[in-house]
Amino acid sequence: MEDKSLGVIGGMGPKATSVFFDKVIEQTAADRDQDHINMVILNHATLPDRTGVILSEQGGLFLEAVAKDIKLLEAAGVAHIAIPCNTSHYFYGEMQRMTGVPIINMVDETLKEILDMYGEKCKVGILATTGTVSSGVYRQGCERYNMELHEPNTETQEHVMDIIYNKVKRNLPVEPSEFEEIIMDLIENEDCQCVIIACTELSCIPIRDEIAKKCVDAMNVLVERSITLSGKLTITQAHR
Repeated sequence: MEDKSLGVIGGMGPKATSVFFDKVIEQTAADRDQDHINMVILNHATLPDRTGVILSEQGGLFLEAVAKDIKLLEAAGVAHIAIPCNTSHYFYGEMQRMTGVPIINMVDETLKEILDMYGEKCKVGILATTGTVSSGVYRQGCERYNMELHEPNTETQEHVMDIIYNKVKRNLPVEPSEFEEIIMDLIENEDCQCVIIACTELSCIPIRDEIAKKCVDAMNVLVERSITLSGKLTITQAHR
């Protein structure tokens, strides 16, 4: 396979970007430095808040800022672009039209994986920012693949936003059991067959394996696609 450089538009948030980078390194089948992926990572932490611009209908502010990042990555000669932020994918179409470099569609790749695992008609829960949920990117994708998306009630959504903005983004500790209880409520009380972890900040929370098996983490899907599209194998693929 041909080795290809990966561009990353990060900073949304910085901790999530560092976790994405770590996961790519940890999950790439490599025995030496030279076996890893060449990456150009832009930690553009001052990009406008994605939930804020979506809810206030000021998406142009985000697009104007991210356009500069896309040009930088084009100049660097990357083969693909990864954006470890679910909410930003509300603007996926506009961003892709800015460049001939393929942007990995984190949302669509995640939904295709769920479809492969659970098939049509499955009921899927989502844990994400209010911006991601209200944008409809996952809802529309589920409709396209004939799957049912269950969105949290107002109380649960406020709890999720509190974890994301008042704990993870502020680099404060999160009790994993607090997050695990939200996941299990969707599985046991809302009859969801799986739960999409659709916020890269939530991906930073370590949860038990038995809980993780009930989830599809969009961050992990993006990591796997980033590795394979860059001409490398994941550790799982190498051991098959």
